[in-house]
Amino acid sequence: MEEQTLRYYIKIFSILFIFIFIILFVYFYILLNKNILFTQDQFSIEKGEKLEQVIKNNVKNLSIIDINLIKIYYRINNIINKKFIHYGEFNNENLNSLIEFLNLIYEPGNVLNKITIVEGWSSNNLQNEFLKYFKNPIHIPYENIIADTYYFDKHTSFDTFIKDIYRINKLYFDSHKNSELLNKYSQKEIMVIGSLIEKEGFDTEDKKLITSVILNRLNRNMKLQIDATVLYAITNGKYDLKRKLLLSDLKIEHPYNTYLIKGLPPKPISYVGKKTLDLIFENYKSDFLFYFYNNSLKRHIFSKTYNEHKKKLSEYRNKK
Repeated sequence: MEEQTLRYYIKIFSILFIFIFIILFVYFYILLNKNILFTQDQFSIEKGEKLEQVIKNNVKNLSIIDINLIKIYYRINNIINKKFIHYGEFNNENLNSLIEFLNLIYEPGNVLNKITIVEGWSSNNLQNEFLKYFKNPIHIPYENIIADTYYFDKHTSFDTFIKDIYRINKLYFDSHKNSELLNKYSQKEIMVIGSLIEKEGFDTEDKKLITSVILNRLNRNMKLQIDATVLYAITNGKYDLKRKLLLSDLKIEHPYNTYLIKGLPPKPISYVGKKTLDLIFENYKSDFLFYFYNNSLKRHIFSKTYNEHKKKLSEYRNKK
């Protein structure tokens, strides 16, 4: 008799347990998938902030019971799936349900800061841009960064941001390791060539032809005679000369003055963009050795010989 009673109670308990489990499961399902109201479209989670506080700060229509059940769900998810909330900036504008909200904060913040490093920028330009996002950023050498747009979380440290940029730089040059140019020039020299092109060229076609002129002159051991290097030398890289270059400027003794030195300057004179590097590795061939800027046509005029160059330059000056 006692054994039958025990079996009866066990059966009742089991049914009750299953019933409660089903009720909880259904409630969890409804809770996680029901439409919820957010306090704002964009929010932040600070480092060390607890899930309960995150929910209370950002979700309107949840009860204390709901929040406690979500905490249980979160702990189970944390143990089984190793999921935990991230700190950062989040945009929940297109979210409707609690499960979507939780899945959002399980990942790093989806609101990112953006820095666009413009090709041809000076180090001062970049420093001023860095100061908008980081405290006490250090100056980064021209040869270490490829000018491009970079995204980062607002909690990212300057050191982490720069390491990521260095990694991207390395990956880019690794992808061109079989280029014939990298067999002839170092990565730093490629960046120097790129910086000259950034300061001299205007559009893709213009930069492509100037690239060919620079490489042709280097191959023939000719002086590059690029005005931008003189401007860099005179202004110490600030490019703030408030007058035109004079003939006497071209004679200034300076390691960056390509009217006096042969070959490339010791370092780049600006930041170099990826598109310009792509043009360099394209290794476009031409027979041009000379060019000048025609202000009337708003473009450079290229020549194959010095006599041709002098003739075109004379015709341009006589028309002015």
